This record gives sequence, C-alpha cells and structure tokens, in this order.
Amino acid sequence: MFAGPIFTRELAICPRRKQFFIARTAYGAILLLLLCTAWLVVTGTQYIRDVGDSARFGAAWFQIAAPLQVILAIFTSALVAAASICQEKDKRTFDLLLVTDLRNTELVLGKLLSSLVTLFAAFVGGIPVYFFAGLLGGISYGQILRVTLVTVVALLGGGSLGALIAFWREKTVQAITLTAMGVVFWLGFGELAAWIGRSEILWGLTGQTLAVAISPWRAMLEAAKPLLVETPSLGVLRYDLSLFFVVNGAAVILMNAIAIAGVRHWNVVRDPHRIIPEELPDEQGEDLKEDSASTSGAGKGTTTEADREQRRSRLARLHAAPGRAREVWDNPVLWRELCTWAYGRKILIVRLVYILLFCLAAVGLHFVGETPDGLNSAAIAAISIPLLMLSLVLVNTQAVTSLTTERDGRTLDTLLVTDISPREFIFGKLLGTFYNTKEVLVLSTLLCIWFWWRRWLTLEDTVYLVVGLWVLFGFVAMLGVHAGLNYVNSRHAIATSLGTVFFLFVGVAVCMRVMLAFSGSFQAQLHPFLAFMIGGGAGLYMALGVRNPSNAIALASFACPLATFYALTSLFLGQTHLVFVTIVAAYSFATAAMLIPALDEFDVATGRTSLDET
Repeated sequence: MFAGPIFTRELAICPRRKQFFIARTAYGAILLLLLCTAWLVVTGTQYIRDVGDSARFGAAWFQIAAPLQVILAIFTSALVAAASICQEKDKRTFDLLLVTDLRNTELVLGKLLSSLVTLFAAFVGGIPVYFFAGLLGGISYGQILRVTLVTVVALLGGGSLGALIAFWREKTVQAITLTAMGVVFWLGFGELAAWIGRSEILWGLTGQTLAVAISPWRAMLEAAKPLLVETPSLGVLRYDLSLFFVVNGAAVILMNAIAIAGVRHWNVVRDPHRIIPEELPDEQGEDLKEDSASTSGAGKGTTTEADREQRRSRLARLHAAPGRAREVWDNPVLWRELCTWAYGRKILIVRLVYILLFCLAAVGLHFVGETPDGLNSAAIAAISIPLLMLSLVLVNTQAVTSLTTERDGRTLDTLLVTDISPREFIFGKLLGTFYNTKEVLVLSTLLCIWFWWRRWLTLEDTVYLVVGLWVLFGFVAMLGVHAGLNYVNSRHAIATSLGTVFFLFVGVAVCMRVMLAFSGSFQAQLHPFLAFMIGGGAGLYMALGVRNPSNAIALASFACPLATFYALTSLFLGQTHLVFVTIVAAYSFATAAMLIPALDEFDVATGRTSLDET
C-alpha cells in the first residue's frame, strides 16, 4: 500500500484487538445514550404534538453532538498519534525502524495512519446514530455528510500535528505537552478571527470566513447548519466550508511533508555501547586503544591477572565522571526530578510556549473583559476556562509521562529493586511534577489573583478559586501517577489519564448543556441524568480500578461526576461557597483514594506482586 508495511500490518492486526471493537461500540453507545437522555428530558417536560416538535428536537441534538464530536476528534487524534510515536522512541524500537530500508514516506504516513485506525473506526461507528436521529426530522443527509467530512479532516489534522511534534521532539513529555498547546493555539486563532466578526481582514475575507477556514470547531458549527450561505469573495469555492477543506487539507500535506523531510535528521540512531576514542581525553583514548588491541590479539597470548586488573583500572578511569561529583539527596527520585534535566533541556520550549499563550490570553482578557455596559462574563469565561483546563492537562501529562518514560526506558524496574521506599518514590514523582510545571501553577494562580485586582471577583471568591484550583492540580497530578503505575502500556496510561480529565470537566459540562438546552426543570431531568452519571461512574471505576480496585476508588469514581455537576449547578445559581465545598471535598477524597493504595500497596500497584501473593 502507499503507506507501506507499517500501515498494512496495523490493518491486519488491529481488528484482532478487543480495544478496536470496544472503541467502535463505545462511541456509538455514547451518542445513542446522549440522544436517549435528551429525548427523555423533552418528553418528561413537554408533549411532542407534531412532526415539527420532533424535527426541532433532532436539530437541537445535532447542534450539540456535532461540535462535541469534532473536539473529541482533534484532541484524541493529536494525543494518540503523538503517544504512539513517543512509545516507539521510549522503547527504542523506533531506532529499528530507522535502520530498515523503509522510505521516509512509508515511515511517517505508516505511523500516522496506523495510530488513527481505531479512531476512524470509532467515529464511523457513530454515523448510524446520526442517520437514526435524522428519522426524527430536522437533520438532512447533507448535514450528516458535511459533519462527517469535517470530522475526517480534523482527525487527519490533529494526527498530523501530533505526529510532526512527536517525530521532532525526543522526550515524551515535550511531545505531549507541545501537542496539547498546539491544538489550543490552532483553535484559539480561529476564535480570535471569529471575535473580529464581519470586518475584512485579509484579501477581502472577513474574520468569520477566516475562522471557519482555520478552526475545525468553527467549521463544524458551519457544517451543522441546515443551509450554507454563499460568500461572493471566495469565487469558485462559494462557501466558507469549502475554504476550510482547502486550508486544512493543505496544512495536513505541509505538516506531513515537513515530517517526511526531517524524520531522519531529527532522529539519528546512536549506539549507546559504542565509545569513540577521539572524543575522549588523550590518556583515556590511548587506554581504550590499547585495550582494543589486546582484545583483538587475545589469541596470540594468554591474558594474565595483572593485565585484567590493569584493564579494570583503565575502564574505571574511563567511566569516571569528570570534575566534582554531585551529591545525591536521600530521596534520589526527587533529586533527579529537581536537579537534573530528566526531560531534556528543550523542555524550556514547552514553558516558553505556555508563557506566550498565557500572555495572549491576558491581553485578550484586558481588551474584552470589560465593555461600556459592564463586565463581559461570557468573554472572560471563554478565554480563562480553556486556559485553566490546559493547565490541568499539562500537569496531568507531566505526571503520567514521568512514570511511562521510566517504564518504557526500563529504568522503573531498576528503581523497584533498590531500597527506595514507596513514600520516597510517590512523593518524589508528585513534587517533581509540581516543580517541572511551576510556571503553569504560578501563572494560573496569578491569573486568579489578577481577577481580584481588576475587581472582577470578590476576595472571598478569589480564595475559593485559588484553593479549589490547587485541589484540582493535586488531583490531576495524582491521577497521572496512578495511571502510570497501573497501566503497563504507555498509550493506555496516557489515554486513561487524559480521558478521565476530559470526562470529569468537559463531559459533565456537555451533559449539563444538554439538560439546559432541552428543559429548564431539573426535577424532570433527574432520572436520565442519573443514568448517564451512573454509566460514566462505572466507566471511570473500570479505568481507575483496573489492577488494584478498592471501595474508596469506587466511591470516588461515582462521586466526582455528580460533584462536578452539582458544582456547576451551584455556580449558575451564584452559590460559590457550595462550589468550593463540593470541589474540595470530592476531589480531595479522590486524591486520597489513589494516594493511600499507592503508598500502602506499592508492590501491587507496580506489578511486583499480586493481591493473591500479599
């Protein structure tokens, strides 16, 4: 095939995995559950008298499900593609691919498409649900086709971005965090253009047209409309959506072309066992040459004990660290996280990108936060909430990759046979996570304090916000460590960790959006919503309690979604003290539910023993 043997092998093996069928079934079931929940809400609060009511319901559901699908598509494809390539690099199997006769095109496109096979199958499995919803009316086949095409382009765009960054960067944490921020930049530019509106920006194109051309989110909102409006300035393209396919298609081609051209320049195969004498000091180089000569001439004579002792002495000098040795702390895990470049020196790029993104958000808040009519709460939320969500994702990514990198590099096994205690290991990783993301933590806290300084928040609400945010930082950090310990496969660990964060904060918000879209009565929504929360809690328990289940994790899995929903409800009602109490209580308990087993049952969590052996 055009993508080479990597993609061909994945097509042959992927349908044999149970995850392939689970993903395809799960996504269709989620869409169907969302449809049934919304239908129960509507029928519980009003009568469906004619086909017009049914059509309005179908159209309203479609306007919610389609944008949710494109957000899932772009984030999951980017992170899955990046994690797949990073796992190859951490396990050193990517070096084996580089020394084969695979062409760069086969290597890049093969890894990209093979990582997206399961995602493509999952989203294709949701298409029948859209056609089923179309039977209710209000949804045309043209809308379903446009939504599907936008989803495919978003999948390829997100995957290409994640693959490009993963091929470029060596360390997993760099690749994953830069990928997440790259997607935020991508969507953020679209929102910036949309904010400009109908004003002309470039080549006679308005901000709205450029927003649709750049952002898959804006393109999906346009594709979900019943009718497309022609734009005369586009000429033969006619529609804004056509410009999206051209621009994003060209971006996909460009990103893959850059990856194809640079994959072997960025990733040079190095033999860690080979030492070049010319790069060593003269004395050590001469020692190595003499040792090599004596080894090659071993058949000419017998090696004496003095020769072997001399060789050991030379090798000791050869491997001795130059200069003064650095003193390691009593907790070597924490020392490594704080005092070494464990994740590469180019991790500074990630920090600079986040600082740049924070500055852009601060400038946007300064200009749109206040209007002549008063405080612009919608604009403040639209800018600050994604930024704070990104902060949580970055902390979670740092935590989970700090474990997966150790496991894939085979250094975790070495640590487990030393006398490092569970407390030293777990708290070393947690404190290392906070230290390596200190810019994220500090800037997010300063943003909350800046809201109080601008008098956008009261002092009481600011304290609630800062304390609640730090509780969530602790939760996502412990969640990453928990997933990294319990999942042997790096991609599964990263997907579980980030997927849990997405479900708890974005998924619950989407559920509430469905409730508010179809009814204003929460009593009528109780039964369908509880069904959704119970299903989500069960899935969360299966993800978090896969190896080391406990009653505390089970309670946290069901309590956190309900607590998040209650907190959002209290926020809408202006009861910020209830939001604070709920978030702190629920997520502190969830953090403790993962932390205590990690300390007390460390051998089970790391796989050194099983529950039957304890």
